[in-house]
Amino acid sequence: MQKLSLAIHGGAGTIEKSTMTAQKEKLYKDELERILKAGYQLLNDHASAIDVVDQTVQMLEDFPLFNAGKGSVFTHDKTHEFDASIMCGKNLKAGAVAAVKNIKNPIALAKAVMESSDYVLLSGAGALEFAQLRGIALADTPYFYTQERYDQLMKIIESSSTQLDHAGGKPIGTVGAVARDYQGNLAAATSTGGMTNKRFGRVGDTPIIGAGTYANNLTCAVSSTGHGEYFIRAVVAYDISCLMAYKNMTLYQACEKVVMDKLAKVGGEGGVIATDNEGNIALVFNSPGMYRGGVSKDLPLFSAIYKEE
Repeated sequence: MQKLSLAIHGGAGTIEKSTMTAQKEKLYKDELERILKAGYQLLNDHASAIDVVDQTVQMLEDFPLFNAGKGSVFTHDKTHEFDASIMCGKNLKAGAVAAVKNIKNPIALAKAVMESSDYVLLSGAGALEFAQLRGIALADTPYFYTQERYDQLMKIIESSSTQLDHAGGKPIGTVGAVARDYQGNLAAATSTGGMTNKRFGRVGDTPIIGAGTYANNLTCAVSSTGHGEYFIRAVVAYDISCLMAYKNMTLYQACEKVVMDKLAKVGGEGGVIATDNEGNIALVFNSPGMYRGGVSKDLPLFSAIYKEE
């Protein structure tokens, strides 16, 4: 029997126990575990890895405390713009969307780009037109609104700065999932609302294949979270795969090398979740915390937030 594995994240950043209420901590962990259970049941029911990461990320997008889909942060223009990507390790097919609006589940649109177009990355109005042609669910602006996100924008809107959703201990951002299915195929998916107060159509690492998302059956599947500009420069997700392929590193060794050494040296904060072609799981981050969880044949289902867990 193939070794099934599933890992998810809800973002990495300055998440400290001293700033978290017991009630909110439980809310996050309960939701992570609920989603893990649902996703792992899909794997046990012989769903493909690509379908599992899609469905799992959609559940994360629907949870308003994460910065993806419902509850995403606001742009400078008081709108929401989403980025997402998905990749299949079996055939290296991928789909991504950038700076899209009014898409209820951006990861569903990324999957449609992968499966129903000749392209990898669509953006803006063109991506919305494609979504309408494919029957992807849309949502009006109020669906994505939360008071906490609006308050975050109001604090910095007059400045020229942007704010990562994890700044100052706030609930944080990008969501993602990686999986290995019963056929031994790998897949990865990532989705985000980006940075508070972002302008000019800013796009981070999430929709960039090789930076925010990567999957290859020969090595691993990776979903990244953190300050996207640094993850793009470091080509984080692909670099982990390369270290495994060319340097014969284990999954954990490769993740440690990229996140704790290479990324940290250039000032990049964040982390990755990953699974390899043997079903091993690694969850590595250089920030104080990362909302995360995993489950496999050898790993009982768990969720965690802080570095010390």
